Amino acid sequence: MIKYSHEVTAAQSQNRPIVALESTIISHGLPRPTNLIVANEVEEIVRASGAIPATIAIIDGQIHVGLESDQLERIANDDNFVKASTRDLAIICATGKSAATTVAATSHIARLANIDVFATGGLGGVHRGADYDESADLIELAKTSIIIVCAGVKSILNVSGTLERLETFAIPVLGYQTNKFPGFYLTDSGFEIEHRVDNVQEIAKIWHLRHDLTTDDTAIIVANPVSNQMELSLHNKILNEGMAAATKARITGKSVTPFLLEHFHATSGGESLRVNIEIIKANAKLAAEIACAL
Repeated sequence: MIKYSHEVTAAQSQNRPIVALESTIISHGLPRPTNLIVANEVEEIVRASGAIPATIAIIDGQIHVGLESDQLERIANDDNFVKASTRDLAIICATGKSAATTVAATSHIARLANIDVFATGGLGGVHRGADYDESADLIELAKTSIIIVCAGVKSILNVSGTLERLETFAIPVLGYQTNKFPGFYLTDSGFEIEHRVDNVQEIAKIWHLRHDLTTDDTAIIVANPVSNQMELSLHNKILNEGMAAATKARITGKSVTPFLLEHFHATSGGESLRVNIEIIKANAKLAAEIACAL
């Protein structure tokens, strides 16, 4: 069912730490040729930090955990890769299609592969101005035991609503060296985090104690704020203009988030791209350090 790269297979046999990486950011999140450059740099960051990268994707109906260089290049350049969430996995595999995996799908596959740590950019969450519209990420993390390192949720989402859902699902949120919940582009979304950790050893201790206490049936979110955020006034200006444009164009529901993301990319003068790249690199490094501490 799952095919492992040569590097991941060797790491498993040697019981070396492994970090799962999503592929959606490669196929749909970053422009070409930056996407392939960043994908390779992120994998090298994981290796340099002592762990083995396992980028996850579906290629021609086959789930891959860890990618060879030619496969990584194909994902970065093939327009036929769709985005697959958990509900799509069996369908994509059965029909022989290719797909990049979202946070939800990557988490699910990583757990099947016995990988404990996953690095991504930002989580999906509750959408702005949309009743009952929330990312499948939240549902998957409510039932998947994995440590996910992220920069919080994108500030274009309903951050308050997302935090409420995380509490309802009993998904712990740990602020890494911060008590402020990050908002992806911003180091502080305006909301507090109850629990703070200051080193990876604390995270490892929490992970193991959860198992002992049988409270390990959900993910742990490690919120790692970006070190050099987008300038606040620029962020707020773009967000407000984007919301007004969405209202004028009568864009509602699940269409609002991709509309706002594209608005940020188109109007931030490269700032949103810079932050996006900085986030995934920093999260990959921290995830590798956590995997080693485990």
